[in-house]
Amino acid sequence: MESITLLELNGRVKSTLQFEMPDAYWVQAEISSISPSGQGHCYLELVQKDASGRTFLAKAKANIWRGTWLKLKPYFEAETGETLKVGMKVLLQVTVTFHEVYGYSLVVQDIDPTYTMGDMARRRKEILELLAKDGVIGLNRELEIPVLPNRIAVISSATAAGWGDFRNQLSGNVYGFCFYVKLFPALMQGDDVERSVIQALDAVAARRDDFDIVVIIRGGGAVSELSCFDSYNLAYNIANFPLPVITGIGHERDDTVADVVAHTKVKTPTAAAEFIINRIFDTASVLEEQTRRMSDAVSGRMNAENMRMERLSQKLPSLFAVLRTRQEQVLEKLDIKMQNGVRNMLTVQNHKLEIMEKSLAAADPVIILKRGYSLTRVGGRVVRSASGLKKGDLLTTSFADGTVESEII
Repeated sequence: MESITLLELNGRVKSTLQFEMPDAYWVQAEISSISPSGQGHCYLELVQKDASGRTFLAKAKANIWRGTWLKLKPYFEAETGETLKVGMKVLLQVTVTFHEVYGYSLVVQDIDPTYTMGDMARRRKEILELLAKDGVIGLNRELEIPVLPNRIAVISSATAAGWGDFRNQLSGNVYGFCFYVKLFPALMQGDDVERSVIQALDAVAARRDDFDIVVIIRGGGAVSELSCFDSYNLAYNIANFPLPVITGIGHERDDTVADVVAHTKVKTPTAAAEFIINRIFDTASVLEEQTRRMSDAVSGRMNAENMRMERLSQKLPSLFAVLRTRQEQVLEKLDIKMQNGVRNMLTVQNHKLEIMEKSLAAADPVIILKRGYSLTRVGGRVVRSASGLKKGDLLTTSFADGTVESEII
């Protein structure tokens, strides 16, 4: 049986590929891994997935050698504002190679940034359409920023220059306004931004009664670091957040998805601080104007009342004389009524006394005895009935001119 070595087989594969596919090809693919090397090369793994995005249809390794990488990297970032990263769809010009040890791979010769930009725009458009379909895209803008938003929750990196700029702008405001500012640390660049910022939002929501607004800020930096804010999950959380959200993530480019769903978008952390200061200044101006108007109104009312009192004081002597005369007349009438009332009452009472005297006189026992009546007692008690007497009782009988004693026999 004739046989060949593995090296010979791989050599034939290499020769065949070089013969059959000598040209460069433009290939559409998605980056599933990217690894810059210390020697200046960049190693990729490219994949193609089905429509569901869950099943791999094809996979290949790709290499960008140092010389090419030094040109393609800044070119791609300048054109797209993004850096090559996992999940990005790219259009690469590649040649096919086969190495006896390392096997099949692609060598990247060029990249078309417009393809990636189109895919990014398409993906961003899809995210915004989905947010609109879910009915949340304008929810945060419906919230009202308090007239005095001086309790501020800040989501930012603790080491970011933007965080320092924001604090300095607030503390150094020329009006002397005071603020309570609390930092909720989060990553502002890298693949973990979405998770980190959402966790910070959850922490703020747990203390929502302590704050008036939420500010998401990051300092300046490469525009390529902002794609993390084109996230459906992050935008959904911002849109549904119970407090107004202000974004100031330091960029001049088109709004990110996070900017679109936030209540207010400003360009920089400093601008975010200025927005808050101006909001309070506007409120203070309104309050100052209202205070001035109220003071003027009170002063006007006081002046009018003083003039009225002055006029009244001038009229008081004559008014007092008239009032005194009226009161004297009233008192005189009351005095006459009281005297007449007392006389009438005395007359009535005297008549009652006369009647009572006559009644008492008619009931006097002496007068009754003089009429021929007598009064009999037994043991000091008045005898009212003969049935109450018995043999041997001693009787005392009183007459008008004396008493006699007798015994019942």
